[in-house]
Amino acid sequence: MPGGAAEKTEKATPKKRREQRREGNVASSKDVIVVASLFICFYCLQIFFPMISESLGDMMTTLIASVGQVDELSLSILQEIGMKAVVVLAKCIFPLGLISIAVAVLATGIQTRFLFTMKPVKFSLKKLNPLKGIKGLFSTKNLVELLKAALKIIILAVVLYQILSGEIIAIAQMMDINPTNGFVFALKEVMSIVLRIGMVFAAIAGFDFFYQRWSYEKGIKMSKEEVKEEYKQTEGNPQIKGRIRNLQQSMARSRMMQAVPDADVIIRNPTHFAVALKYEINHDNAPILIAKGQDLIALKIVEIAEESGVTIIENKPLARGIYASTPLNCEIPAEYYGVVAEILVKVFRMNKKLV
Repeated sequence: MPGGAAEKTEKATPKKRREQRREGNVASSKDVIVVASLFICFYCLQIFFPMISESLGDMMTTLIASVGQVDELSLSILQEIGMKAVVVLAKCIFPLGLISIAVAVLATGIQTRFLFTMKPVKFSLKKLNPLKGIKGLFSTKNLVELLKAALKIIILAVVLYQILSGEIIAIAQMMDINPTNGFVFALKEVMSIVLRIGMVFAAIAGFDFFYQRWSYEKGIKMSKEEVKEEYKQTEGNPQIKGRIRNLQQSMARSRMMQAVPDADVIIRNPTHFAVALKYEINHDNAPILIAKGQDLIALKIVEIAEESGVTIIENKPLARGIYASTPLNCEIPAEYYGVVAEILVKVFRMNKKLV
């Protein structure tokens, strides 16, 4: 486009997609990862809850018993208690942490086809450009992220208000019930909150997934000039390829013309087509087409044949048929054996090759 950047209207080519993938630029939704981790971790929390509850209960019992058995707390005792607490907490938290990491890796891998590259985190001076950073703050992508964050906060506030306002009396009565029952009630309410919020967040994650795909495809679009330039780089300049093809055809034609003097007979029609046939009685199963041409090339074949003393026969249908059906340096089709045999017999008798 004159006076500005070319409009990017073409879909990215496979080569462009491979380059973008090598650079680490792939479509991926962080919301999908968060929602997947949220649901699976809280589901696993329900499964592990008996083990966690028992471990924490044993730890509290041990701590209370230990405190009652000592007259004076020393640094060594506090260290021993602290180590036991750390071990118990690690036992409770480690499985959930490991599952969370595995889910995040799996959700990311599914979206990116398990791409692993360090290029996005490599140091680059371009990343320190303040103008580019300021410009990025007002990009469409950041605006969408801001709107999603605001929507999530609003949804979280609404769900919390609805649940807590309906359970305010039950929450107040928790002060008078058994701690274990209170903990179970609190966990139930938390799971209810997570389920409601998770369902809405899942819808947002679905929207974000398709938006990221659309944004990615839009971002890697190419202009017509970029597509042409890439084609030149991968397939070669069409003009150069044309010249090479012409040179190859010229060389092949030259070799073909050099074979014309070795022909036994030239069959022509009379100026449009010409075919040169060669047959060695003790070697070939059938006559071989060693040269053929149309129009100017046909006239050139006839000219070389006349200069070389090769017999020229005019047979319009035969010349056309052999030209159209027989590749160069191949035997003629069986349907022409009879006619060609009669011609060769006459030619060989004329040239005293056949008695």
